[in-house]
Amino acid sequence: MVEDPGRKAALAELYRRAYAPYIEAQKTAVADVGREVSGILASSDHLANVLEQVPVHVIPCTLGRPDPSMAQGQLAGWYGSILPAVWSFMLAARSRGLGTAWTTLHLGYEAEAAEILGIPPTVSQVALVPTAFYTGETFKPGDRRPVEEITYFDRWKATG
Repeated sequence: MVEDPGRKAALAELYRRAYAPYIEAQKTAVADVGREVSGILASSDHLANVLEQVPVHVIPCTLGRPDPSMAQGQLAGWYGSILPAVWSFMLAARSRGLGTAWTTLHLGYEAEAAEILGIPPTVSQVALVPTAFYTGETFKPGDRRPVEEITYFDRWKATG
């Protein structure tokens, strides 16, 4: 858990360094398929602009490093040992009036983040979860495509 303003500012800078090219690619991809930029992308912009102001940055970590030669199934299992715990944390936070966001962009600069936080090279960061009391009036789902458009049966793109 990171509360130190200097460390949060340094993490936010790493995040923004990765964010700029990422968000441009996302906006282009959305436009290329004829969709409008959604509120989710706008809220991403907001987070990038205020990340250092978020009261707590949670950096979930796991011991060890994934082996670069791991097969996809092994890699999924390796991350699958920590991701449910992070998701459970986020759900528990929500039940207590806290907002969170799952982010991974700082991982493009994981070694620099590790240096900022004193994390040894034998430990893997898996996310950055900004955590704060929610300041809006209500939580609401993000704009999503209808489930019927993205749920497939028996094979890819078979919708029913």
